Amino acid sequence: LAGMDAELANAAKAIFKKQGLNFELGVKVTGAKVNKNRCVVEHDGGKPISCDRVLVAVGRVPNTDKLGLESVGVALDEKGRIPVGPDFQTSAPHIYAIGDVIAGPMLAHKAEEEGVACVEGIVTGHSHINYESVPGIVYTHPEIASVGQTEEQLKRDGVPFKRGKFPFLANGRARAMGSTDGFVKILAHAETDRILGAHIIGPNAGDLVAEIAISIEFGASAEDI
Repeated sequence: LAGMDAELANAAKAIFKKQGLNFELGVKVTGAKVNKNRCVVEHDGGKPISCDRVLVAVGRVPNTDKLGLESVGVALDEKGRIPVGPDFQTSAPHIYAIGDVIAGPMLAHKAEEEGVACVEGIVTGHSHINYESVPGIVYTHPEIASVGQTEEQLKRDGVPFKRGKFPFLANGRARAMGSTDGFVKILAHAETDRILGAHIIGPNAGDLVAEIAISIEFGASAEDI
């Protein structure tokens, strides 16, 4: 959950540990092999781990190599991404880039919005994307969803804010469903009450975050929702 609100990540870890998941943090995987229909994962943190399946999830990188970008004058940054301006134009005139090859989260809905904005800019001369209203969702059980700024970002930038937090344990529908783990946290500007971010872990988090995303896009206040 890198980049997400720290309180959200800590809550997720506690919930998943309660479900029976074990975490080995701060260690490096050094090898994996199959031994009599079992997977054995070796790491530098202690004894090898024996399991049924191994899911490799080490992140993603921009797929920009072997595209011949250097032959048309498109520059790359140190991470292999294509730097673009506000209009998505690259260092090469008349060549634009969007989505996973530029900076930002590698999300399909983010790339789609950039595609629309890019073409609008080419045709009309102006376009805009509010990246603060682009949500991110993790489809675990319970689901995890986040949109806008985290507490850490607001503190770092010196933005005055207030936080509201409500546990699913106190929600009637969640209790009826038997899904009471988690909470909803909303961050709003301390002076204007404008919503700055929301972080949810719990049932239907991926659906609930849509309301917050729309609220941020329209500049709604915490009181409005």
